[in-house]
This record gives sequence, structure tokens and C-alpha cells, in this order.
Amino acid sequence: MSGVPVLSESDVSDRDMLLFQQLFKRHIGLHLPVSKKALLQSRLGGRMHELGIRQLSQYHAMISGEDGADERQRAIDLITTNETYFFREQGHFDFLVTELLPQWARVKTLRAWSAASSTGEEAYTLAMLLDHHRPDGSWSVFASDISTRVLSFARRALYPMARGQNIPKSYLRRYCLRGTAEYEGHFLVEGALRRKVEFAQRNLTDLDAFDDGSFDLIFLRNVIIYFDFPTKIQVVSDVIRRLRPGGYLVVGHSESLHGMDLGLEMHSPSIYRKPE
Repeated sequence: MSGVPVLSESDVSDRDMLLFQQLFKRHIGLHLPVSKKALLQSRLGGRMHELGIRQLSQYHAMISGEDGADERQRAIDLITTNETYFFREQGHFDFLVTELLPQWARVKTLRAWSAASSTGEEAYTLAMLLDHHRPDGSWSVFASDISTRVLSFARRALYPMARGQNIPKSYLRRYCLRGTAEYEGHFLVEGALRRKVEFAQRNLTDLDAFDDGSFDLIFLRNVIIYFDFPTKIQVVSDVIRRLRPGGYLVVGHSESLHGMDLGLEMHSPSIYRKPE
């Protein structure tokens, strides 16, 4: 297999691109424009090299059938973008602490959902804040992602120190264990906090297959930008059906629900409330 050349962007034909556009749209709702040929080759080329496959059409044939489910999940893991860090888009967490938690002081049990949790930093950020401000433990965090690879990373909760640069020092001392020996340069989220966060694989375009209950707060950040408009409406509509009346939906600062008739009240361009 060492003689198999690495896939280059010039090897990605328009027909190849169309095949993968249709496949990813069908299975996870991802809109992959033709301009993303370089992304396709960079994410899948290495795996094709491992398998000894030269043509994208061959790889597509392998993963598109029923017997290709495991390798298709591998391709989904590779193609989905998973860039995140602790306390990303700080304003959303400030809003939670200064406005929502005082407002919900008498709510018996708070449930938060990190709906595109990637490697877990967002979910653990929520957990740190909830644990600090609701020390009686009357809260839980549910976290989901389409990628089994990042979910495995998230459950392990072992991160390079650079990922924690935005974590307040008091939280670092309380919730993070500094690695030693082979784990030098890393930190581990402490066990009690990890146990309050449940990770599970969920496809945002097929939520009806699961009953995860309802939530007071849902973070759906930096994911709907990868869907076309009809899929955005479907995903957001399905997500907010799981939002309790009076609950809040948070999307990314670069995202917008403009033009979607969802029945939500806008608190700010990226924060929305479901009427009671």
C-alpha cells in the first residue's frame, strides 16, 4: 500500500464531488459545496491511502451501501469539522451566569444540552458553571455529536494544556487535574464533574429516533452553518421541540435564525427564548 499516492485536489472530479455531496446530505444533512474539493481530499485522502484505494468513486461505492455503515461512519468522523475550546464565545456563558441562573434559582432541576458537542469542551464548560453556581447538584448536562471519534475523546476528558487557556484559574484548580509523566502538558477534567455529563451520538437530522427528554437550555452553536436553508429549519425546529417553555436556545455568534418562522423570541442575535 505504500505505493498508493496521496489524493490531491486535482483528483476530485465534479462527479466525485456530487456523489459525496449527496451522501453526506442524505446521512447527516451536511451541505458540502463544490468549492470544498480541497477539504474532501484532505480529510479522506489519508484514509483512502490506508485502504489502498486510488479513486474517490471506489471509496464512495464502499461506504454508500448497507454493508458500508462502519466505514461510512469513519468518513463522517473525518469530514465533520470539530474546532472548539473551553469558554468559547464567552458572552453566552456570561449570559447564563448573570441572567439565566438567577432567573432559574427556584427551578428544581436544570437540564442543559450541548447539541453539537464535538470534543466536549462546551459541555464541560457548562458543567463547571452549573456546578459552581448550583452546588446542590440539581443540574445535568447532555452532550451529543454525530462523530463517534470526538465523542470518545470527550468522554476521556483529557486535553492539552493549551485548550484550557480560557478556563478561569479558580476553575482550573477545582475541576482540572494536571497531568504528569506520560500526560505531561495535559489536564484531565475531574471525575465528579465528568460523571454529571452524559455523551451520546445523535444525528441532528434524525432526532425522532431518540427520546432524550426536554431541556431548559440548548446550545446549538456553530453547526447550522453547515446545512442548507431547508435543513436548518428542520434541525432547529426539531431541536426546539425539546426545549421547555421559557427555555433558551443559543446559536453561534456567526449564525442567524433570520427568516425562520420558529415562534421564538429573540433576546439577542444569537440567543432565543421559547415562549411559555
